[in-house]
Amino acid sequence: MTRLSAGLLLHREGGEDGLEVLLAHMGGPFWAKKDERAWSVPKGEYAEGEEPLAAAYREFAEEMGRPAPEGRVVDLGQVRQSGKVVTCFALAADFDAARISSNTFTLEWPPRSGRTEEFPEVDRAEWFGLAAARLKLVKGQVPFLDRLVEAVRG
Repeated sequence: MTRLSAGLLLHREGGEDGLEVLLAHMGGPFWAKKDERAWSVPKGEYAEGEEPLAAAYREFAEEMGRPAPEGRVVDLGQVRQSGKVVTCFALAADFDAARISSNTFTLEWPPRSGRTEEFPEVDRAEWFGLAAARLKLVKGQVPFLDRLVEAVRG
């Protein structure tokens, strides 16, 4: 069974290429010291039959600690990433990236230690211009940037 995931890609005018996107740095010990290809669209899994847009809004609120801003949403389609299908929606809006408060997950850490620790799903968020975002974003999600540019600039 294919896992499904949905997210919101917030964007605003600004930066050296005229457009900035809000990305989330993945939390936990595996990603702690990684930067390039360690950022994601704020997203999460949802069940078959659930509306992807509703899931994207729910997951954004869970990972950022507060609801996404209101605005017109543009469907950027789907990509296959790490064994799941990710659906992404673009939303033109501002958001204070310094004020996130992510939900957490529990993991045995260090491996095989018998100890469990809690880690944030997202440890920070930041606005990036398109050139930087192409390097930061996990490779499977980079097509969303091209689709965003097409949707915004035509």
